[in-house]
Amino acid sequence: QVRLVESGGGSVQAGGSLRLSCGAPGRTFGGYATGWFRQAPRQEREFLAAISWNGDRTVYADSVKGRFTISRASAKIPVYLHLNSLKPEDTAVYYCAIGYGLPTTQRAYDYWGQGTQVTVSS
Repeated sequence: QVRLVESGGGSVQAGGSLRLSCGAPGRTFGGYATGWFRQAPRQEREFLAAISWNGDRTVYADSVKGRFTISRASAKIPVYLHLNSLKPEDTAVYYCAIGYGLPTTQRAYDYWGQGTQVTVSS
């Protein structure tokens, strides 16, 4: 079992930025890719971005391409999600997860964090 912990969420005005972190206290991600998802009230969980285990490949949802950036220092933790030019519609709980390959679907991920709230005001 791997316990993931997200941090860095908070409240910000539209146009602002945040940096989210995803870590696993006491262990490494060893070979796992890391993905970020978000879920707004009354909506399904949405894929945002993923990064390979060593950081050499990334994939983004079209809805956040150019505004959000996922990064990691090689195979080390934590994994970051940089949120820029935030909009009120970005308000959601943001989750990180780990799985093999470079998946974009929820069911491909094996372990999940509890989420961190991001609130963007207009």
